[in-house]
Amino acid sequence: MLSVSDLHLSFGGIKALQGVSFEAAPGEITGVIGPNGAGKTSLFNAISGFYTPDRGRVAFDGRDITGLSPDRRAGLGMARTFQNIALFRGMTVLDNIKLGGHTRLSANVWQALAYFGPARREELAFRAEIEERVIDFLEIDHIRKAPITALPYGLQKRVELGRALAMQPKVLMLDEPVAGMNREETADMARFILDVQEEFGTTILLVEHDMGLVMDICAHIVVLNFGQQIAAGTPAEVARDDEVIEAYLGAAA
Repeated sequence: MLSVSDLHLSFGGIKALQGVSFEAAPGEITGVIGPNGAGKTSLFNAISGFYTPDRGRVAFDGRDITGLSPDRRAGLGMARTFQNIALFRGMTVLDNIKLGGHTRLSANVWQALAYFGPARREELAFRAEIEERVIDFLEIDHIRKAPITALPYGLQKRVELGRALAMQPKVLMLDEPVAGMNREETADMARFILDVQEEFGTTILLVEHDMGLVMDICAHIVVLNFGQQIAAGTPAEVARDDEVIEAYLGAAA
């Protein structure tokens, strides 16, 4: 579903990515791990189109998308969340989630401005679908009219996941979805991620520092260190890899 081949990315003299290559299998959860500064978020930004790689190729569902803009990638079925919450803070939960479906609406600018006929029918149908498919799924019906600023951190993270799900993505990219959460919030988010995979068949690419979560829910793991890919395999294989152990724990003198 998603293939990255020989990806290179640099900022001046800093080499953020150096020859990263991996594949995310359809319907599976693939984890990307590594110490701080390993290049994980740079990799996400290159895959989603925010950064243009110096060299290499990104393919989505068999199509080369390396040169496509982020909005065109979103239109193909690629959605993501962010390491730092990127919600519209002056809007309600429902409105934030509805914005995720912008790629699926077909009304033209004049129909939207007048808000009658096809535009109104389309938005009402989409809102009903969002309330049934996303809000109920994430168990946030009780806060759907609440402003984002009134919500605790864990619920804001869930709303951001809801906005991504509103796009009905084929590939869902989650950048540190449980960062800053307590144990209960982490367990809830893990459950929702697994439910997305199981119920919607979504291919998930996950960047996360919580090794317990990664090892529990990922089928395949890619390990980065200083922009280089040092290991890839199943959780058991990665956990036994000497380079991975050295990158996380340091080598004995």
